[in-house]
Amino acid sequence: MSQSLDLPPTIQFTQAGPVATIRLNDPASMNALSLDMIVGLQNALGVAQKNARALVLAGSPRAFSSGANLGTGMGLDQPSADRDAGTVLESHINPLMVALRDLTIPWVSAVRGAAAGVGCSLALAADLIVAGDSAYFLQAFRRIGLVPDGGSTYLLTKAVGRVRAMEMMLLGEKIPAAKALEWGMINRLVADEAVEDAAQALAAELADGPTRALALIRKNAWLATSGDFEAVLQAERTGQAAAGRTADFREGVAAFRDKRPARFTGA
Repeated sequence: MSQSLDLPPTIQFTQAGPVATIRLNDPASMNALSLDMIVGLQNALGVAQKNARALVLAGSPRAFSSGANLGTGMGLDQPSADRDAGTVLESHINPLMVALRDLTIPWVSAVRGAAAGVGCSLALAADLIVAGDSAYFLQAFRRIGLVPDGGSTYLLTKAVGRVRAMEMMLLGEKIPAAKALEWGMINRLVADEAVEDAAQALAAELADGPTRALALIRKNAWLATSGDFEAVLQAERTGQAAAGRTADFREGVAAFRDKRPARFTGA
């Protein structure tokens, strides 16, 4: 399927039943994101939300993603007078992060090894985050004189609070998976060899759920991180009206009355 999608070899797409899997596949660079990879990831996301009911985003054993590939057209090699290190954020990285936020299906990140820089943002933007023993999360921008990107300042501050986010970004220290769990950055900590099975199991559970209602839950949860209380209340009211018109809602009520498990179809 990845060939028909015309993806670069560094992005792999597969689908088993209702669960799609996108894999970052450039182990030589520890899955550092090039512009081609970002475009390929965007294309794969579009196909996933059209054809699947849940998504897993995974990397390779040594790294989920080590961040941006600084040597592949990111614009950082220009003379200082001409350099705009934010251009690639506006053209590629920010649209990718917005696309992940706005997915109409729930998704899970499966993290082993490094999740650094924008790779950390990718991992933490997921609805559910499964990490292995070897996983660590790193914001090392201070080491090269840049600021965190990919929404990291937002995602980290919302997940762990300003004080811990400041520690992570200002000191540039690795946060191992066990501390990430303690801080509330991730949902599950498992052995490395169990990461992808655990992520797939969560995705399968999500794919078996009421897909449209889950999409609305995602939308409202994101709104809640930045909107005021009244805006969230209104979004819940609007979302409830939409969810109440779905076949999955009718099935859920029928199953409740019949005292049986619901058989959701995503409709």
